[in-house]
Amino acid sequence: MSDYLYVGFNKRVAALDPKNGDIIWQWKAPKGSGYVSLLVDKGVLYAAAHGYIYALDPRDGSELWSNPMTGFGFGVTAMATVRSTTDTGLIAQAAADAAAQTAATSGGAH
Repeated sequence: MSDYLYVGFNKRVAALDPKNGDIIWQWKAPKGSGYVSLLVDKGVLYAAAHGYIYALDPRDGSELWSNPMTGFGFGVTAMATVRSTTDTGLIAQAAADAAAQTAATSGGAH
């Protein structure tokens, strides 16, 4: 998956380059409005906008599917998956990545 920073607001989602803030791609929800909730899980970027849920390809912003969530109402959406990463998991992964990079650049010597 791409190393982008995803932002969502005003019916829009954008992928930014975290090194310089450049917009890599942007997408506008065909339906819904306002606040956009985001969740990345297993290579899919989920975006919720005012009662609609969209699945996007996080590499290029192409829409994979949508669901109008008929009967669920509107407002700010909370999303979660069984596999979504917790803050603890992110910290552990960052520590493992840093240790691997240190070992690789130092030739494995301590």
